[in-house]
Amino acid sequence: MMKIQDIRELIKAIDQSSIEEFKYEQEGTKITLRKERKIFEQAQQFAQQAPVQIPQQQIIPTEQPQVVNSVDKEVKQETPVPLGTNLHKITSPMVGTFYASPSPDSDPYVKVGDKVKKESVVCIVEAMKLMNEIEAEIKGEIVEILVENGQLVEYGQELFLVKPE
Repeated sequence: MMKIQDIRELIKAIDQSSIEEFKYEQEGTKITLRKERKIFEQAQQFAQQAPVQIPQQQIIPTEQPQVVNSVDKEVKQETPVPLGTNLHKITSPMVGTFYASPSPDSDPYVKVGDKVKKESVVCIVEAMKLMNEIEAEIKGEIVEILVENGQLVEYGQELFLVKPE
């Protein structure tokens, strides 16, 4: 039986390759990985074909020419980083549904403020009817839970922020 770390490595290897679909079967375990690039390619083609309309702006003459610094032209995206930049991000190793607890009537695996060990289970990601336990992989404290119970998550999506000990 494959371990979650083996599946993560397999996903990364296929993601970085030109393989579009991969199937694996061993001792009753079946894994199928498929890249969905068609949607991205269609969106990209649509964006290239769609006419761009720039709204007319009124130009008001000024007495002195304006000097525009090239740095001002860059689009700056600022992402807030809570409580410092030394936080570890636990990410989803696959596409699936995030579950915070082992069953609907159970307490969540972890809450904000809980201490975790490397092998502590923090959630489940269901993919193709398989419940995959996600481990913390680091010793620390849960600072933030970034997804809702039952939410669909993508490969590599951040699930938790952990303050390492």
